[in-house]
This record gives sequence, C-alpha cells and structure tokens, in this order.
Amino acid sequence: MRPKDSAIARIRPPLHGRGAGLWWGALGVIAFSFTMPFTRVAVEDGAMSPLFVGSARAVLAAVLAGAALAVTRQRVPRGTQWVRVGIVAAGAVVGFPLLTSYALTGVAASHGAVVVALLPAMTAVMAVVRAGERPRPWFWVAAGLGALAAVSFAALQHGGLGAAGAPDLLLFAAVIVCAIAYAEGGLLSRELGSWQTISWALVLAAPLMLVLTGMAVVDTPPEGTAREWAALAYLGVISMFLGFVAWYRGLAIGPIARVGQVQLAQPVLSIVWAGLILHEPITWTTIVGGAVVVACALLAVRTRGSAAGRPAAGIPSGVSGSVAE
Repeated sequence: MRPKDSAIARIRPPLHGRGAGLWWGALGVIAFSFTMPFTRVAVEDGAMSPLFVGSARAVLAAVLAGAALAVTRQRVPRGTQWVRVGIVAAGAVVGFPLLTSYALTGVAASHGAVVVALLPAMTAVMAVVRAGERPRPWFWVAAGLGALAAVSFAALQHGGLGAAGAPDLLLFAAVIVCAIAYAEGGLLSRELGSWQTISWALVLAAPLMLVLTGMAVVDTPPEGTAREWAALAYLGVISMFLGFVAWYRGLAIGPIARVGQVQLAQPVLSIVWAGLILHEPITWTTIVGGAVVVACALLAVRTRGSAAGRPAAGIPSGVSGSVAE
C-alpha cells in the first residue's frame, strides 16, 4: 500500500532545534500573558460589552488566519479532523474568550490570572484522558491540590466559599473548556501543522462569532476609547493568532513536555502586567495563591511527563497544551 492510499492520517514528527522550541514557546507565553489585563481594559468601563469583546477578537483573528491559510495553500482538514477542529474551536475560540470576557467584568485581571493558572494542570489531565495513559499517583495528587488551591484562592478573595460568585464560576468553566481544546489541539497539530490547527479552528468558528459580534453591536454599540480599541486589537491579532503561531511552533519543535512548562510563567507575568497597566494592588493573597497554583501545575506536568503508561498510537507523550488567548 502506498502512503497516499493509506486511510491513516500522516502524523508529522517533531521538529528539531537547539533550544528553538523554548524560545518560540516563551514568545507565545509573553504574548498570552497580556490577555487578562487587556481583556479587563476592554470591558471594565462598559463601553464595550463582554459579548462584543469576546466575539470581535475572534472575527479579527479569523480574517488573519483565513488569509494566511489561503496564501500558503494549506491542506484542508478531512473527515473526523473537522470534528477535532470543532473541539478546538469550541474551547479556544468560542468558550475561553467569551467566558473570560464576562468574568473580568466582575473580578480583577490579577485574580483571573491566578484562577487560570490552573490551566496547565487541567490540560495535562485532559491529555491523560485523551491518550489513555496511566500516570503515577502523584500526578493526580498535584492536579487535585492545584484545583483545591485555585478554589480556595477564589473563596478567600470573596470572603468565603459560599461568597464566590459568577465570575469565578465562569473562570473555572473557561479553564475546563480550554483544557479540552488545548489537549486536542496539541495532538491535532501533529497532523495539520502547528499554526494551521488554530487557524482552521478560527475559520470554522468565524460565522458564529460574526453573528455574535453583530448581535453585540446592535444591543450595545461599542464606544470605546483609543486605549480600549487598542486592547481589543491586541486580543484579536496577538492573543488569538500570532501568539498561537509562536506557541504551536514551539510545541512542534519540542520537546513538548519541556516547552509546555514555559507556560507556567504566564500567570506570574499576567499579575505583573495587571499591576503595571491597570495599577491593581498585588496582595499577599494573590502572590501566595499564584505561587501555590503554579507549583502544583508544575508538579502535575512533570509527573505526567514521567508517567509509566504508554500513550495511544499517534499521540505524543507530554502534550501540555497552552494557555490561550
């Protein structure tokens, strides 16, 4: 049987480079680290609705992604690959931006960064489920402690577990849907290519996001300042497109497990930018909460990387996904 006759999708092997994967991954993380602060800038004064910010940024990114796919004549996904692209789109393009946009109307960007710091560990959990691995018990302990730390932080910030409101529930929902999308996207990028995966997801979700943008404009016409429009432009061009190009390029070069750990610096950077850009007070609760969540995520990622279980065929060990947008 010739390769072109095979019904099995060709999986691209990891690229090779001396530290290039880490540099590309770090560039993507720096781009993503501004997402929380700039989302807060765009929605905090109410001039732009969360629906508009969450959907318009995806439309802007889809225009760039579609142009890049067309100019470079990328291979169109086939068969069940479209279903997998849909999973990436549902979590990374639709779910995460909309959920965080609504959440950040009620909590500070630094608060959101701490809760979303749970994403690396949650993505590792989803990748374990997807790959059928049997990680060591410490993996589940670390992931559970990370989730407990994030929940405890959210509760303390609001005066108790019962006082944690809708914004935190939205943030936790964003973490879950995004983790599913990134675990699938990390695997699919070996078949479609690194930046091509998020680009096809953006294109697939574009009609829905365009409709939502129109609804948002009719309901609440955006009247943002130059600062707020610049923040929205960053979210669309950098957070949802160019940042992904760099991040998935890093994952493709690999090693995936090592590059994936770079994203653990993202919540720390986001908290710093929130203080510098938004002048948010950085409390000891924020610092300690962020440190504990990041430490648990690091332990989960590392213990999963040394798991004894064998991944399913065609699924690379160590997929950790990325924090998006």
